[in-house]
Formats: sequence, structure tokens, C-alpha cells
Amino acid sequence: MLHELLLALLGFTGDFVLDNSSARRGPEPAEAGGAGDGDVGPAFRLAPDLTFLQPSERSAIERLISLGFYYRELNRFATESRDLSWIQSSVEVSSPNADITLKGKVRKGSAYRRAIANGIAEILSVYRSAVLQVEQNLLSDPLPILATVTHGLNKFEVLLPPLYELVMEIEQKDIKGGQLLNLLHKRCHCGVPELQSCIQRLLWHGHQVMFNQLTSWMVYGILQDQYHEFFIRRQVDRDEENESAQSDVADKFAQKLAKDTSLTSWHSGFHVSLDMLPEYIHMRVAESILFAGKAIRVLRNPSPGATLLEPTNQSQTLKGSHRMQSFTGGSGALKELPNFSNISAEELLPQAEADKVDAMLKQLKHASEFHKRLFESAVSSIRTIAANHLWQLVVVRADLNGHLKALKDYFLLAKGDFFQCFLEESRQLMRLPPRQSTAEADLIVPFQLAALKTIGDEDKYFTRVSLRMPLFGMKSSTSQKDFQKSNTSDLSLQGKASSELALDGWHSIALEYSVDWPLQLFFTPDVLSKYRKVFQYLIRLKRSQMELEKSWTAVMHQDHVDFSDYCKDRKNSSATQLRRLRTKPFWRVREHMAFLIRNLQFYIQVDVIESQWNVLQTHVQDSHDFTELVTFHQDYLSALISQSFLDIGSVSRILDSIMKLCLQFCWSIEQYETGANMFEIDHITEEFNKKSNSLYTILRSSRLAGSQRAPFLRQFLMRLNFNSFFETTARGVMNSGRLRPGTASTQL
Repeated sequence: MLHELLLALLGFTGDFVLDNSSARRGPEPAEAGGAGDGDVGPAFRLAPDLTFLQPSERSAIERLISLGFYYRELNRFATESRDLSWIQSSVEVSSPNADITLKGKVRKGSAYRRAIANGIAEILSVYRSAVLQVEQNLLSDPLPILATVTHGLNKFEVLLPPLYELVMEIEQKDIKGGQLLNLLHKRCHCGVPELQSCIQRLLWHGHQVMFNQLTSWMVYGILQDQYHEFFIRRQVDRDEENESAQSDVADKFAQKLAKDTSLTSWHSGFHVSLDMLPEYIHMRVAESILFAGKAIRVLRNPSPGATLLEPTNQSQTLKGSHRMQSFTGGSGALKELPNFSNISAEELLPQAEADKVDAMLKQLKHASEFHKRLFESAVSSIRTIAANHLWQLVVVRADLNGHLKALKDYFLLAKGDFFQCFLEESRQLMRLPPRQSTAEADLIVPFQLAALKTIGDEDKYFTRVSLRMPLFGMKSSTSQKDFQKSNTSDLSLQGKASSELALDGWHSIALEYSVDWPLQLFFTPDVLSKYRKVFQYLIRLKRSQMELEKSWTAVMHQDHVDFSDYCKDRKNSSATQLRRLRTKPFWRVREHMAFLIRNLQFYIQVDVIESQWNVLQTHVQDSHDFTELVTFHQDYLSALISQSFLDIGSVSRILDSIMKLCLQFCWSIEQYETGANMFEIDHITEEFNKKSNSLYTILRSSRLAGSQRAPFLRQFLMRLNFNSFFETTARGVMNSGRLRPGTASTQL
């Protein structure tokens, strides 16, 4: 009976101890925790025909043999979780059924569960040693038997039942990865020191796997996560899960390597999986880990050939760049830029720095307990190291500031002479509706002529700039027709149709900027799209301002000719004098338009762009952290868009309408001699007055007064309303039609 009891304690049943597991399947946590009462949950029971045992002895023995049941189940879990025989069978899959079984095993595999199984195996080895010690004690002093066994195994009565309950929950809910760490972390908070120590040991084993994954990710830039348990997840995991198990291993590796070397993995290749993120690791820390790993991947795998551009856009950009380079004489300025093809990973990330990161993670890994503050401090230090080296690569080696200056010159119209020349060269072309098939090719010629006249050979960044004319399809033409139809009763149909078609078509002019590795980490497609948005706004404003100046020049020249004719022959020049008198009110309106456009242009170019550029330059000089630079640049772009009112639909629509009205007014004045309708000019004047008053009313509203636009916006409003003209008209004191000559002359 003694040996039957000892064998039962190790999970072996016989005639003395029976196994009722076939009749009862599944855990009963409520009974598993109540090992001290008579109703025992485990399936081990004493044989009913043992009549020589007293009720107290039977109760004590059944409480002891329940430990054997817990031991057997825990040992089964540890054995199954640590079994790696499926790896050998995965190489040779002979039958379809075996393939299904194999796929099932692979899906249920878990590195974290295996680590927990190792910890449970440690605890079970201590339990086996205790059983062996009990046996030795009984052999040396056989009396009393039950007291000796109970005393030797008493501490395991508070350990094995909770561990069994833990294992059953893991198996039934298929818990793994960060979810398993969460479960263990919660179970650590208990009032039994021995149980708390055991679960902390299991959590330590689970953290060993996590630190191994962190080391692979943050030291080598490799994501080792076969079972998708790590909280850093690859975006293409779903596709990989659906792949066939029999696909060629070499092909898979080649495809994976191609994905790894692509810079798309920097922007969208990896993310933080909230399902597998332990609750005691803050999201901010997880994002730092994500960034550090991606930065190490870039530094360890320089990839000059990778690109983020779409194939079509890329070919167009390169085509435009070659076209520019050939036109400007093929100076080869691009070759002067840094060449990254010969840079090694050792130069970008010295081995000493990698060893430093590895040492910090090893120190955390070997600690007996997980210290949250030490972990967050180490992650912050590693992130700083990665960010500093990435800053060195992008800012110093790739000349980030030079590219920022180039984007400011061309996308923000800092090279005003170039765009003034371009608009003058293309002025006659833009007076006609754009042809959908050749609009971009038509603009290339004036663009290149302007470059020859204004851009010097020392500007090595101009070869990266190319002019684009996105296709304007049915949607654009439909809106033009609708707009024309709504104004048919008020305006001349022919003049309005041609004006609106030209305006809507040429307003889509855009620039493209060719970005090489590693600047694609900084200048993302979203960033470049924001630059294009600001450029399209500024070029429309520049075009309106130029047309107003050109119309004034042309008409003043004609006026001087008319005045000369009038002086020579005053008797026969009554028609000329009458025409001069009729056109004078138009020039007051033109001056009002020019006044508004000039002040808006000065506000954007000086108060907004130059001011924000100086702030950005200060940050670039002071910061040595790549992520900080990205944040500062995003703030810079946001400020440009916000303070230029591009993020306020009502204001941007009014400004677009004002610029269109200015162009329509200029063209109508030039056509005045050819029989243009006087009513059309009056209508444009009335619309401009309404739009300008509405613009002033919105800009001085309380909603904008407290925003980040406020400081420079007040200066802009002060320039517009220096003699209270806009404020007076906005209040309705003046008529909404033609401006009063007396008041208008006061402003002018």
C-alpha cells in the first residue's frame, strides 16, 4: 500500500488508486481549489472495497493522491508543450491526413507556452524530489506513514491545484504570447508567498522568450515570431497564414527577403498588436520598441534601390528628371549627392553600439524579476541610440536640410524669379483651355525656358523637380458645366465657359520631387502630397497677382496712347475720352483686387512660410533625434496649411473664388474693346465685393482668433483694414454693388 500511494503521487494508478478520468473530463476549478474538504475534484479515487481504512484515513489519503492527479496533468502539459517531434515530421509529409495534422500542430505551437512548460517542469522536479525524500524517510522510519507523507508534501497542496487550474485555462482558451504573460502577471498578485514565487518563476520563463524576441528585433532588426505571439507584428502575417504548408521554402525565403529590403516596411510593414501587448507594457513603450527595431533594420540593411513611389509615378518622375537634365545640358548634378551604394552596416551602426544594446537587454533578461521602470528606461535608451544613428544617416549623410531648402524653393515658391518667368512664358498657353492629351507636354517647354533663364548650374536639386499635369476627367468638366449653367442668366455664356474651363484645368498644375533612399524615410508620400497641395494654392495666387499686374500694364499703355491721340486732336477724340472715363471705375476695382491679393501673398510668403521656416531650421540645428525631426517637420507642414487657411473649407473656397474672379476680371477688361458685356464686369465686381467682405468677416471671427493662426492673422487683418474700409463694408454700411468712388479712393 505504501508503494501504491507513492506511485499514485507520481501519477500512476493501480488497484489501490483508481483513475476515473474517463467518466469525468474537463477541469472543475471550484473543486480543484477545495482540496481540504471531502468532495475532491480530481479524478483519482481510492478503491471502494478498502474496508480496513478509517474515514479519517481515507479522507487524508484522497487529499494526498489528488496531488498525483495534478502532477500527471501538469506533466502531460509540460511534455506536450516541450515536444518538438513535429519539426522532424514537417520535413517529410507523406499523406494528406498527415498534412492536416501537421498544420494543426503548427497553428497550436507556442514558444511562450513551451517556456511556461519549462518552468512547470522545474516545479515538478522539486515535487518529485519531495516524493523521493518522503520515500526515504518512510524506509528509515516507517511509522507513522500518513503523517510523514502529509508533512513532506504539505506545501504542494497550495501549489499544484492553482497551477493545474492555470494550465487548464491556457489549454481551453488557447492562450499564448502576450496574453499568456498577462494571465501570469495577474496570477502573481495573490496572498500565498509560495504560490506567488512559483508563478513569478513561470513569468520569468515567459519573459525569457520576450527578451529573446526583443534582442532579435532591437539588435539585429529581425522579427522572430513563428507563431505570431510577439506584440510587434508584420502586416503581411495574414497572407502568410493562408499560404500552403507545402510551398517551396526557398521561394518563401526569397519573397520574404524582398519584402524586408523594401522601404515600405518602414512606413506600413510593421505595427503594434494590441492583442499580444502585455498590459503592464505601456503603448508608448511599445511604439518606442517598434521604432527602434525599424531603425535598426534600416541601419543594418542599407537599401539604395528601394523606393516608395508607385511604378507609374516613378517612371514619370524619372522621365521628367532626365528630360530636365538633358535640356539643361546634362550637368550630372545628381552624382554630386551622397552615394549610399558602398555604405556598410558597420558604418551606419557600429558594432559597439549594437553590443551596448545587447548588454542592456541581457541585463534585463537575467534579472530575477521584471522591473517596469528599468525596462522602460532601457527601451528609452535603445530608442535614443537608434534615433541618433538614423538622424546621422538622414540629416548628415543624405543632406536633409538641402532637400528641405529645395522643397521650399520650388514647392513654396521661394524662387519667385523662376516662377515669375514660368508664368510669363506660359501665359498665352494658359489663356486657352488645356488639352487633356498634351497639357503636360505643352507646359514642359515654358518650364524649361524658365529654368534656363533663372536656374543656375549650382542648383543640384532642380533635376529632382518635374512638372506634372494630372488628368482632369469627367468630374472636373462636369463641375465646370454646372457652374457655367448656374450663371448663364447673369454672365456671357461664351466668355464664362472659356474662362472657367481654363481656370479649372490649369489649376491642377503640380510638381513632383524625386526622393532617394534614405530620405524616403522622412519625405513620405503623405508629406509630398501636402507640399503639392500648398504649391497648387501658391501658384494660383501667384498667377492671379501676375495677371492683375499685366492687365494694368497693358491698359496703361493703351491709355497713354489714347491720351496722346486726344492731345493731338481734341476735336475728333471724344470717343477716346469717353472710353477713358468709363474705364476709370474698373481700375479702382482692379486696385482693390490687387490690394487683397498682394497682402494675402505677402502674408503667406513672409508671415507664414518664412516664419515657420526659421522655426524649423532652429529645430533641425538643435535636435539630434530622427523622430523629433519628423514631428517638427509635421508641425511645420501643419502650420503652413493651417495658417494659409487650406484646412478651412469655407475660407479656401472663398479665396479660390476671389482668385478666379480676378482672372475673369482681367480677361474681361482686355476684351472690353471687342464688345464684352458691361453687365459681366459689373457682376464680377459685385461678386468680388461680396467674397472679400465675407472673407474679412470669417477671418476676424472669434473661432479663428484663439487658434495658432492668431498672431500673424492679426497682422494680415490690420493690413487689409488699416483705414476700416473692410470693417465698414462688412457691416453693411456700403452697398454690395460697385464701390463708392470717394471711399475707395480713401483706401487707395
